[in-house]
Amino acid sequence: MSQFRLARISLMLAAIGLNAVPALMSGAHAQKAPAAAAAPVAPADTVRPELFKLLDPAAVKQLLADKNFAEMQNRVSQAEAFPAKTPYEIYVLDRMKIALGSATSNDAMVMAGLEAAIASGRMPAPDQAEFVLALGNYHYNAKNYVKAIEWFKRYQKDSATPAKATPALIRSYYLSNDFATAKAMLVPAIADTEKAGQAPSAEDLRLLASAASKVKDTAVYVSTLEKLVAMYPTDEYWADLLHRVPAKPGYNQAHDVDILRLQMVAVKQMAAEEYVELAELDLLAGFPTEAKKVIDAGYAAGVLGSGANAAKHKQLRDRATKGAADDAKNIASGEASAAKAKDGVGLVNLGYAYVTMDQFDKGLPLMEQGIAKGINKRPDDYKLRLGIAYAKAGRKAEALKAFDQIKGDDGATDLARYWALWVNRAAPAAPVAGK
Repeated sequence: MSQFRLARISLMLAAIGLNAVPALMSGAHAQKAPAAAAAPVAPADTVRPELFKLLDPAAVKQLLADKNFAEMQNRVSQAEAFPAKTPYEIYVLDRMKIALGSATSNDAMVMAGLEAAIASGRMPAPDQAEFVLALGNYHYNAKNYVKAIEWFKRYQKDSATPAKATPALIRSYYLSNDFATAKAMLVPAIADTEKAGQAPSAEDLRLLASAASKVKDTAVYVSTLEKLVAMYPTDEYWADLLHRVPAKPGYNQAHDVDILRLQMVAVKQMAAEEYVELAELDLLAGFPTEAKKVIDAGYAAGVLGSGANAAKHKQLRDRATKGAADDAKNIASGEASAAKAKDGVGLVNLGYAYVTMDQFDKGLPLMEQGIAKGINKRPDDYKLRLGIAYAKAGRKAEALKAFDQIKGDDGATDLARYWALWVNRAAPAAPVAGK
């Protein structure tokens, strides 16, 4: 899991504080006590003239603009040595330290200044909340996630915009290994984003998937993975999602071929053994043309035809090539017997064979006739195949309708939903040969 570094909040102007400028009384306005009298306590919100010379906002701003940080540090050091400073004078000095530390990337100085300024209680509530959030960010970037959580939670308690700290707070919990809390916060946050008609960010979804995985919440992990596949698909997400289907209770191995068919169109490249397995399953099911396309794709990807299994790959390719040629010559001869059969299995299989040859106009009507005629055994398998055929033909609406009708609990429903994800994400506008 990558580190989610928060951007440093710019505190340059806030550190000097436009609100603080009027309170810094110059020598002309500062209190002047009679020499013989005891020195009175300085008013709470004024700075004595001799200290004002060091903290003069106009001078400090110019030093920042000129990047004369050495002189700023010199003034800070002199001000720190100034005796009997009032709480307000200390507060103004702390804000100067924040400015200097921010400008020179001295995070320790900034953090100490922020904490002291916050503790002073002298800032208006909105300004103080922003300082609290900034301090949380600094702790986060320092990887002190326990302290970051403390300050982010304080911000949420005291600020009028508590949601502003939520993303950083969630990541602080995650990076402090409190995966359960991170997950518990992310689930409603993502749900709220979706209710607002917006897409959750890929980062939030990845974080939720990771947190769910860490606490072994398979249901949340898989549902989040489905969203990643739908909105931010990668080969890795698709492979992970599809490889989980056979692990579910009640899964029927007859769907192995359907998983691999989807994987082949959804990812850029499969592993050599996956091309081989899909081709062999196609040959076993009586679809040599599809088997040939699979093997050809494996060769084109450079994963078949070389290495220790090169001879086996060639044998498989030769079988598929011969079977595809024979099928092209003889396929029409099977139409009459398929039409006379008691159920529609033959028509669906024959129609799908035409689809593998990219003869969609001929194959799809045969499949539709077969489904309408009725399937006595495992009808969802054939409805799924019809949906796949529609998807390959680029007929999105019909594909989604077919997938929506599948209710089997042996893996068919999951596969129908995942095929629908692929159709909605990347359905071709027109039939694509070889897909």
